[in-house]
Amino acid sequence: MTTPTDTPDFATLTGRQQATWATGDFHQIGRQIVVVSEALVEAVDPHAGARVLDVACGSGNTALVAARRFCEVTGVDYVPALLERARRRAAAEGSEIEFRIGDAQALPFLDASFDAIVSVFGVMFAPDQAGTAAELLRVCRPGGRIGLASWMPDGIAADFFGTHARYNPPPPGLPQATRWGTAVALDELFGEGAGEIRSEVRVVRQYYRSVDHAVELYARWFGPTARTMEMLDAPSRDRLRRDLAAVMSKYNVATDGTLIIESTYLQTVMDRR
Repeated sequence: MTTPTDTPDFATLTGRQQATWATGDFHQIGRQIVVVSEALVEAVDPHAGARVLDVACGSGNTALVAARRFCEVTGVDYVPALLERARRRAAAEGSEIEFRIGDAQALPFLDASFDAIVSVFGVMFAPDQAGTAAELLRVCRPGGRIGLASWMPDGIAADFFGTHARYNPPPPGLPQATRWGTAVALDELFGEGAGEIRSEVRVVRQYYRSVDHAVELYARWFGPTARTMEMLDAPSRDRLRRDLAAVMSKYNVATDGTLIIESTYLQTVMDRR
């Protein structure tokens, strides 16, 4: 007799997710949100010489910001092409940053290895949310800080990812990534491991030439969009483009024919007990 289980297969989901984020080139999208990295590093406030880990670092936005403070920075991600881009960016700036292949759910570091852990729209996408939070706590030294920037379960993030879900449904039972953008979830995930969890809602603006320009950029470069496009037939791809254009138009605050998307996100800083 087989006993049913609701526990997701995290290993399989992680492999699929890695393939998704390896599609396209997230750097082409991520460079629009450097200001988020700057704000998070300022809030965490690592001093020169501090050991800082950027988890799900992508092409290195947040790692580079921390390195400009003369911190000892390590970046970890599971997409080799993004890490290679991060290395080239660091070399161009003259920053010494170690970039390593790794999974946020099983970080390749010893306990208490870092004074500060940061992640910008990164760890929130890991399938095993509880395991990921436990890993962040594990590698942060007692008295250190963890800083997160997470999309919230309302506003454009909900509409944008909800649109993708209609064409490429997520596995049943998997918590939404935007759960990380709520105070309730952060309390549940970090529990006794963190002291006071300080969060504030912030706004980031992303600028594009037009709605059509943004849709084409995402269709070409943004992993979840590009991967979904690959799965669809031509009529469905056209419908997805129209649906994404409608979402972007809804949140457009520009009045000159260009596109300025205003997105709200949750910035969180906590102290490791």
